[in-house]
Amino acid sequence: MKLIGSLTSPYVRKVRIVLAEKRLDCQFVQEDVWADETTIALSNPLGKVPCLILEESDALYDSRVIVEYLDTLSPVGKLIPASGRERAGVKMWEALADGVLDAGVLWRLEATWPKRSEGERSATWMARQRKKVEEGIAAMAKGLGEKPFCSGISMTLSDIGVGCALGWISFRHPEIDWRNRFQNLVRLYDKLMRRPSFADTQPA
Repeated sequence: MKLIGSLTSPYVRKVRIVLAEKRLDCQFVQEDVWADETTIALSNPLGKVPCLILEESDALYDSRVIVEYLDTLSPVGKLIPASGRERAGVKMWEALADGVLDAGVLWRLEATWPKRSEGERSATWMARQRKKVEEGIAAMAKGLGEKPFCSGISMTLSDIGVGCALGWISFRHPEIDWRNRFQNLVRLYDKLMRRPSFADTQPA
């Protein structure tokens, strides 16, 4: 398998963490989808990463699709329950984490896109996305409570999604000071960062 992605994408980081936790071999190929010479559309018509190239040259894209597939490849470290309410709960956590990231990315693009003048940037739009980020993180803290992990008694995809979201927000939006507001999220994130899969994929 070959994973096409970037070192700073939180969606790519989620896939890389799952690969490491599942102990799956995969070649990592860096791709800048914003560069004029990018060839990502040859593998993903949506022009996004992550994109997983399988042995038969078929491609999977969207991090949620990719990690669900990867979790079926090895019994090591099962990250997604097979069915029922437990599965729905883990997928809901993933959706919440990805929603925070989606809003954060839209906020950052509006604030930094070089082809737009300062007068073209919408303060209202950025405030709307920031509110989604802040309310999403607050929902994470409320859902976690005093539990050791988001879902159950061991790490699942819920925690990987939340960890990737919090790490990227700290990296790209340090003005969102979640560490001073939500000590339970700090405990979870610091615990996750002690795992090689998280430490080795931290954006920088």
